Amino acid sequence: MIKTVQQALVLLNQAFQAKQVEHSMRQSEDLLADLLNWTRAELYLNAERRLTAEQWGKCQFWLAKRLQGMPLQYLHGKVEFFDTLLHVNSHVLIPRQETEILVDKIAQFLKNEALENKVLWDLCCGSGCISIALKKKFPALQVLASDLSKEAVNVAKKNAQENQVEVFLKQGDLLQAFKNCKVNYFVCNPPYISLKEYEQLEKDVVDYEPRQALLAGETGLEFYVCLAEQLPDYLLPFAKIWLEIGYNQGQDVRQLFEGPYWENQKIEKDWAGHDRFFSCQLKG
Repeated sequence: MIKTVQQALVLLNQAFQAKQVEHSMRQSEDLLADLLNWTRAELYLNAERRLTAEQWGKCQFWLAKRLQGMPLQYLHGKVEFFDTLLHVNSHVLIPRQETEILVDKIAQFLKNEALENKVLWDLCCGSGCISIALKKKFPALQVLASDLSKEAVNVAKKNAQENQVEVFLKQGDLLQAFKNCKVNYFVCNPPYISLKEYEQLEKDVVDYEPRQALLAGETGLEFYVCLAEQLPDYLLPFAKIWLEIGYNQGQDVRQLFEGPYWENQKIEKDWAGHDRFFSCQLKG
């Protein structure tokens, strides 16, 4: 029998509760709202509306996958991020709220800059969320983006095309992708999870999100060590850099960037009060 929206919510909630899933009703609301492209409020405003046979079948399929641990964002295939709509799949990380905060911090800085003929590079771009959001907000800015994963670059290219922005995308290992370029602005959300932390991550993350985009190595600082040493060769004088960092890495990353090339080091926190963002500037 075809279900109403209200009946579907009840059944979804019971299924999540049976598997002892936390916040079972919120999970149910999110799944059904995402499936129908509605807000959670619209579910209750349309509680007596009957789902089509296709919608109910899809709902059952999504539920089964969700109970196996697949993130809802991968089921839907799209996420909203800083006024952009992005395709995501298992080749790219699901953009986090923390990264949206990082983009906002960069935007607050760039809005006071003369951006004609200025270049920004987004390294470890994944879905392209950072580079596409910034290019969309600042059309005059030239934007480069790169990732080690060829599949991730393909996702980012699709996202740039659908958001109608021009981002120059290349596949390459760390700084090799644009080795002959020098840029004014640099942003990177690299892998920063240590091996010990990776083994303790939620099953949904470990089983479905790309290991390569999460795990840095034994300490979690491996990418920052490389950037602190090699990045000056890719930056113009007074270039500004922004990095997303792990919650316990602020002082370690700052120390790496205390060398002779860097100034104006700054650690900032996320909404949970954890160290999450690092910025500094290349000396002139």
